[in-house]
Amino acid sequence: MRVDALTDVMGLRVGHATRIGAGRLTGTTVVLAPEGGVVAAVDVRGGGPATRETDALDPRNVVQRIDVVVLTGGSAYGLDAASGVMGWLEERGRGVRVGPEPAHVVPVVPAACVFDLGRGGDFRARPDAATGRAAVEAAAANATGAPVEQGCVGAGTGAAVGHLKGGVGTASTLLESGITVAALVVANAAGSVMDPRTGVLYGELLEEGGRTAVPAAAVHEAARRRLAEAAARNVPSPRNTTLAVVATDADLTRAQAQKLAGTAHDGIARAVRPVHLLNDGDTAFALATAARPLSSAGPPAMRAVQAMQALQALNEVLAAGADMVTRAIVRAVRAAESVAGPGGMWPAYNALYGEYAARGVVE
Repeated sequence: MRVDALTDVMGLRVGHATRIGAGRLTGTTVVLAPEGGVVAAVDVRGGGPATRETDALDPRNVVQRIDVVVLTGGSAYGLDAASGVMGWLEERGRGVRVGPEPAHVVPVVPAACVFDLGRGGDFRARPDAATGRAAVEAAAANATGAPVEQGCVGAGTGAAVGHLKGGVGTASTLLESGITVAALVVANAAGSVMDPRTGVLYGELLEEGGRTAVPAAAVHEAARRRLAEAAARNVPSPRNTTLAVVATDADLTRAQAQKLAGTAHDGIARAVRPVHLLNDGDTAFALATAARPLSSAGPPAMRAVQAMQALQALNEVLAAGADMVTRAIVRAVRAAESVAGPGGMWPAYNALYGEYAARGVVE
């Protein structure tokens, strides 16, 4: 049964470690690949990223497959979470073989982080190796195809988008070809996710068959007052970075996966404005389990046709990846819950606007 999440790409599992209280508002999210790993790539477009092992994913370099991707809070300090994941993988002999014994492996653990320092009140409260280990253990404990918790969990625990509460979101689609494409995001952007004139989420502008639901004017005005109150209360900080993992069961080369990571940023740009600023660390990972070919096999005489079929199928995967990123950002914002504490005040979108109970509709 499909769950409209990253885990619809069979074999992928997601685990969260959430840290709240005692000055903490942060966490880590892990995407765990099946045994044998997955083809992977990354595209970093933010001007202020904090990442680990992203160079290893360059198609020109030696690593062919990876076992995990780590998304974490804590800014660059939070990258320590990856070491806990690395230790867990080593214990299971998962990684790049570098010696004669099965245990002689070096796990490659790509990671990227969001800035949430101090949002729980304590600037020094951030994910560490134990947090990363808890997240990968949670992923491993989940059944294949399990639903993914969304909102203020894992790496999205302390996330904010503008002065709204951000979080984790996920979405998936099944293409007519039978290929699955899915995304998981951590929405923590310096930019805004909603039109300031109407309150409509940018990512929802093209939904509902071309008819865009708009909050009633009175609802929007009340929401604007609450957001202004939050802006006055919050200490200015670089609320930066949307992280995305786009995955598919298509059989992609590393170069094709690199293209998928690149087009995933189109999905961010549709849902967040502006993006890819100097304060941002916007980063998109692409994963391919290679369970389904892009085109069917055939005789040598049909190779030109097969190549065209594969190209078309790849284009459909690329387009769907961007769409799923946009949907996942909307879901992250919709699933978030309001937070107010010593580190700041971030109202949730649904707390401000509800489900458009009093709404008009424009064509």
